[in-house]
Amino acid sequence: MKAWIISLLCGLLAGVIYAALNVHSPAPPVAALLGLFGMLVGEQLIPIGRRLLGREPLTMAWFRHECVPKISGTAPPARERGDA
Repeated sequence: MKAWIISLLCGLLAGVIYAALNVHSPAPPVAALLGLFGMLVGEQLIPIGRRLLGREPLTMAWFRHECVPKISGTAPPARERGDA
């Protein structure tokens, strides 16, 4: 949560600086957010590709533990019995 607040404050500061300099944001907010989301998802294509090339199984448990926390910024879920 602390990182989200810092990120929001940095964004607000950037907005104030842009307004003070009478400069518009370089990208519309929705396009910028979609671009950031694409970057987060794209970063996960390499680990997925490595796993597939290594003939390791691509399971939902692995995806939830390895990829979802990196995309969402949350802690990985606790290991459950049966998740291997």
